[in-house]
Amino acid sequence: MGMLDGKVAVVTGAGRGIGRSEALMLAEQGAKVVVNDLGGARDGTGADTSVAQVVVDEIKAAGGEAVANGDDVSEFEGAGGAIRTAIDTFGKLDIVVNNAGITRDKMVFNLTVEDWDAVIKVHLRHTFCMTHHACVHWREQAKASPTGTTYGRIINTSSSAGLAGNVGQSSYGAAKAAIAGFTTIVAMEMAKYGVTVNCVVPAARTRMTMTAGAPPPPAEGFDVLDPANVAPLVCWFASDDSMWVNGQVLRLMGGSLAHYRPWSLSPAQSKGDRWKPEEIGMGVRKIFGVFPGGLPV
Repeated sequence: MGMLDGKVAVVTGAGRGIGRSEALMLAEQGAKVVVNDLGGARDGTGADTSVAQVVVDEIKAAGGEAVANGDDVSEFEGAGGAIRTAIDTFGKLDIVVNNAGITRDKMVFNLTVEDWDAVIKVHLRHTFCMTHHACVHWREQAKASPTGTTYGRIINTSSSAGLAGNVGQSSYGAAKAAIAGFTTIVAMEMAKYGVTVNCVVPAARTRMTMTAGAPPPPAEGFDVLDPANVAPLVCWFASDDSMWVNGQVLRLMGGSLAHYRPWSLSPAQSKGDRWKPEEIGMGVRKIFGVFPGGLPV
């Protein structure tokens, strides 16, 4: 018995790396999986429909149920097609894992608007499109239910590049930070329908991180950056046991699980009247805990 027996999941970008590991473990835990992947290159160019089918074949060989889907989920109709594949093939939809992404890493002074738009589209617009179609479906189900609720789990994918920053990844980081904010708001909107929306922050060796200097696998021992390390958190977010957690961002790096807390305010410096421009500097220094000369307060 798996923790996801009878559930139906769609995983985007599931042909390789983290998405592949997530699809395999969801199936291992009993879910029927739609493996979505265009099979494109790291920068989003090209396509290879066989990439998703290879993962489907792996799932079936292990005794699971899966179907390949090659829709472009960064397009509104493509995302709808991926959702319909789940419902038409397996009769329902329970879980959506938004994982698909690309990178076009450049310093901001070298970044073109075409690169920016491509990265934002695949990460952020894809996450919106999939979430929209899934939430329309679940809201209709909830309204038709005597309880006014249904079962729905959305698991989005952010990155420390967006939440903490990384040089050369302004487009990627901006998209990933936006996904974390999007997660928080959609979680509020869908809570009354019984749908939870959470976010994972992976730290793994993939096609994208290898170009950013991720080290190769160790010769022996635990591989902290193995993409499979992220999948247990996705499975838990997808399960019944996670119903009390909503709108949260968790990082799983190797064996280390941590909570990315939302933006928070420091104690305020207040003068009870409008600030003068020449007073702001001292207020900021007090907030940061330094005197004008840089000494600790």
